Amino acid sequence: MQLESRLKTFSQLTNEELYELLQLRSEVFVVEQNCVFLDMDNKDQKCHHLSLYHGEDLVAYCRIVPAGVSYAEVAIGRVVSAPAYRGKGLGRKVMEEAIAACESLYGPVPVRLGAQTYALEFYASLGFVAEGETYDEDGIEHIEMVRKA
Repeated sequence: MQLESRLKTFSQLTNEELYELLQLRSEVFVVEQNCVFLDMDNKDQKCHHLSLYHGEDLVAYCRIVPAGVSYAEVAIGRVVSAPAYRGKGLGRKVMEEAIAACESLYGPVPVRLGAQTYALEFYASLGFVAEGETYDEDGIEHIEMVRKA
C-alpha cells in the first residue's frame, strides 16, 4: 500500500487536514469506543500531528506531545487507524514513524503513552514498558508505558 506521511505543527495543518483528523478521532474514540469525552483538550495546538494518507484517505494518525504537556516526558497520543483500513499494519507504521519523529524533534529522550490495556502487547513490541497501575479513562482500562531513550 502506497502511503504518504505528513508531520505538521498545528498551525501548518490545513483546514481540511484538521477536519479529517478530528473526524477520524471522533469516529473511533467517541462513536466506536462509545466514550463521551471532550477530544479537543487544548493540547493539539502544542503538538505535532502525524498523518498517514492512502491517496486522499486519512488512514492512520497520532499526535506527538511535547514534554510537560501531558507528562513530564515527550508523549505519543491519540493513536488511531481508520476502521476501513484495519488489519494492514497501519498502527505499527504510524507508531514507528512517530517514534522516529520524536527522536528527530527532541533527540534521544524517553517517550510515554497511555495505552489501552488490550494494546499492551502491541506497544511492548515497539519497545514500550508498562509502568504503574492500570487506570480507568472514559470507561476503558489504560496503563502508562514508557520507551527509554
